[in-house]
Amino acid sequence: MDINRLMSLDGHIMLGIVNEKLRLECESLDKLALRYDLDLEQLHQKLDECGYRYDPLNNQFKSD
Repeated sequence: MDINRLMSLDGHIMLGIVNEKLRLECESLDKLALRYDLDLEQLHQKLDECGYRYDPLNNQFKSD
């Protein structure tokens, strides 16, 4: 999976990929954005539309 296509995916599929990358490769959302050149505003907006918000304590997106 090319993570650069991430924004074109369904939000729920994106959630799984982002949380996996956060769990296995990146210790923070900022580091994920830097590593994969992601627009955090777009990422937050798309996942927010699906009812997910970033939880920095657990370093993952969770449902509201």
